[in-house]
Amino acid sequence: MSDHSVHLDRTKAVPEPVVCDLSNPDTEAGNTPRARFPSGGEAPSAESRCYKFRSDYRWEGVPTRPYKDVPANWAQAVRCVLIGAGQEATDFHLRYFELAPGGYTSLEKHDHAHVIVAVRGKGIVVAAPHRFDVVPLDTVYIAPEAPHQIINAGQEPFGFLCIVDAVRDRPRALSSGEVSRLMENPALRDLIRTASSQAVSGTPCQPIGNAKGESNGE
Repeated sequence: MSDHSVHLDRTKAVPEPVVCDLSNPDTEAGNTPRARFPSGGEAPSAESRCYKFRSDYRWEGVPTRPYKDVPANWAQAVRCVLIGAGQEATDFHLRYFELAPGGYTSLEKHDHAHVIVAVRGKGIVVAAPHRFDVVPLDTVYIAPEAPHQIINAGQEPFGFLCIVDAVRDRPRALSSGEVSRLMENPALRDLIRTASSQAVSGTPCQPIGNAKGESNGE
């Protein structure tokens, strides 16, 4: 019997264009098809849809929620889940985050990678050991396990799209030792925001959020 399993080598780039074979070897062999969706259950029932963009950087039919449900180590941030909350048949989730002036996300890390596309304002993406200054349409790849934080670097809202795996691990806070090592990097020392630090604008950290918001964050 031939082996139909696919093994991905993430160390090698995939050339373009990508050819997609939509055949299902298991079905053709008379076996029970493998689960195609993250839940492992039945196919999601969501139909094709369009969320209309508004001039205030919100989308019709998409609620705006606090960045996380626990008000700790982040400030002045909200999120909108564009794809991922409506039983869409995707292997990824697409969210929009927005940071008010002085706002920033949690300093954290996780096993999954994610991609950030700036869409309004100016921001700084810390993806240790790197610092990236971004403006609309700049795109940042944050590698797995890279300590990261996103900061509003301007006087207007900074908004960005964030793409992550649909099935992913929870974000983890850095240990005090990891934070100390980050502070040894002169490029990051004055950027990193913790519960005891000040925001970019010089105002004290004032986290927002409540128990009603979802907690997937980044």
